Amino acid sequence: MRDYKSLSHTKWDCKYHVVFIPKRRQKLIFGAIRKHLGEVFHQLANQKGIVIEKGHLMKDHVHMCLSIPPKYAVSNVVGFLKGKSAISIARNFKSRQRNFVGEEFWARGYFVSTVGLDENVVREYIKNQEKEDVHRDQMNNPAPRGEVSLDVVVTPAKAGV
Repeated sequence: MRDYKSLSHTKWDCKYHVVFIPKRRQKLIFGAIRKHLGEVFHQLANQKGIVIEKGHLMKDHVHMCLSIPPKYAVSNVVGFLKGKSAISIARNFKSRQRNFVGEEFWARGYFVSTVGLDENVVREYIKNQEKEDVHRDQMNNPAPRGEVSLDVVVTPAKAGV
């Protein structure tokens, strides 16, 4: 069974594959910056209740599988991660302490794709849902002996009514 997370009125499992790059796809993510970014991404994710299921920092791009609560838009989360991490890089590696908005490290935009159940599995689940509900109802409310019919009886409508 899947491990669903909960909010006050929601059960959820929202995972996204996200990829983004430094400006001009420069090979900037290595050494101390790479290690620093890994720590920063985890700290930022924890602030919002986001889980980095898997991540990999390449020299010229970042791959992450993020579990994002449905109360956040993916675009806002990616913007938050990119913006705050750029500020952190500027402060720690470019000697900028004040009034820096981090606009020079990451390129604009990103790639995102949902990760989850196979589409065919979902289609089959939806297709068979009514049968499963009927079966569950039968198990919870067994019919008295001798009354097992589930057929719908259709009577012809009276003319003129």
